[in-house]
Amino acid sequence: MTILILNGPNLNMLGKRDPTIYGSETLSDIEHYIQETFPEYTFEFFQSNVEGELVDQIQQSTQRNIDGIVANFGAYTHTSIALRDALEHVSIPKVEVHISNIHAREEFRKESLTGEVMNGIITGFGRESYILGIKAVELITN
Repeated sequence: MTILILNGPNLNMLGKRDPTIYGSETLSDIEHYIQETFPEYTFEFFQSNVEGELVDQIQQSTQRNIDGIVANFGAYTHTSIALRDALEHVSIPKVEVHISNIHAREEFRKESLTGEVMNGIITGFGRESYILGIKAVELITN
């Protein structure tokens, strides 16, 4: 199984950005943890601060034989109609994840435009949110 792990804006700053909310691990640390936890799977990791690059990854996923998407779109979760529209037309399993509990934060973070077209949302479990997201993709595909 090949799973595309998408990360949006500012997730490249993990480890430096407000560790009380996001923890002290870097994005690279999380990627290594994912690979160690699921050695039987192939992962494609992609992070961008550019909305259009994330849209391109979603659109190209069907051409690259991707079996599922686990995505943390960061702030784009709450604002991006473009990402929502791209996701709507992808039929593979899609799970949204968040390191922090978006429902326990600022009011504007409580709505997920992208989540409306995902199979599910996992929020608030730190790096384990990614692990749970991958397990959700497994459940959907089996």
